[in-house]
Amino acid sequence: MTQQSESTTTTSSPAPNADPRAAASPLAPPFPPLAEPRPPGGRRVWPRTFHDRLTAPLSGLRAMARFAREGAIRPRPEGLADIPRLPFAPAPLPRVDARTVAVSWAGHASWVVRIGGLTVLTDPVWSRRIIGTPARVTPVGVAWSALPPVDAVVISHNHYDHLDAPTLRRLPRHTPVFVPAGLGGWFRRRRFTRVTELDWWEAAELGGVRFDFVPAHHWSKRTLTDTCRSLWGGWVLTAPDGQRVYFAGDTGYGHWFSRIGARYPGIDLALLPIGAYDPRWWLKDVHCDPEEAVRATLDLGARRMAPMHWGTFVLSAEPVLEPLIRVRAAWKQAALARENLWDLPVGGSRVLTC
Repeated sequence: MTQQSESTTTTSSPAPNADPRAAASPLAPPFPPLAEPRPPGGRRVWPRTFHDRLTAPLSGLRAMARFAREGAIRPRPEGLADIPRLPFAPAPLPRVDARTVAVSWAGHASWVVRIGGLTVLTDPVWSRRIIGTPARVTPVGVAWSALPPVDAVVISHNHYDHLDAPTLRRLPRHTPVFVPAGLGGWFRRRRFTRVTELDWWEAAELGGVRFDFVPAHHWSKRTLTDTCRSLWGGWVLTAPDGQRVYFAGDTGYGHWFSRIGARYPGIDLALLPIGAYDPRWWLKDVHCDPEEAVRATLDLGARRMAPMHWGTFVLSAEPVLEPLIRVRAAWKQAALARENLWDLPVGGSRVLTC
């Protein structure tokens, strides 16, 4: 990871009091202690580009030519035939208190996370259609009208299936939003007033809940001229009592998972992507397949995993039900307890009490 400018790094020096659980972990790498949470909001100076954060080169002309010859971006007709069987079971959101963690899957990478008394939305996409792909094949699992007041939003990166302007327009402009470095201007132009941009391994705090931005194997682009102009990553949410939820956003498999698990031990639930992986030669660097998601769970040391990023939008060539079938098989192959795989239907919820 490349150092930011002095004006950026001097305000985010590591805390003198490390997380005691991290200090006690025998797996802890020689990292500095967790950074003190940055003050929310504020404008920062970022590099013009984050290309140096890429973990694999972006596709070049040779890869584009191969894709034009043999690539497929949609499943064959038999792979689409299972769309009516995609799990969809909307239900009322569970009641929770400040000591309870609950997650509800609205579809794709959109979760309603209740933690530490807060309601947090991840990559909220409530639109029926996003740019560049057919309409969603399962409805939104949580009606917007059924949401409690939203206390915060976290964004993993700026791709259209994770950053949806029509959905965000529904939110009050004073809603706190936590975003990757370089993406704050997008929100400020839309008159959001409480925008916090973070670099990898930085944190902020709201209502006693800690929001840590962590690395991912991905990239960013929203227009023809902004490739990698903003960062990408995942989020570790830690409640005041220590309960932890990791939201991976969009990512390929790699060594970051073990580093995240070592630095944030005791992850109670990992929300991990399992879809949009075929053709593998094209998507391996940026999207986990189901088996890699299970490996990531083990690398993280997470107690439970909830799959996401499948069964909502048809983004790639695998059959629509294949991610679920494969993740269940991989979980069983790894001899992991079945009750710790939270393979929710769209609209489903689970409550975690520790």
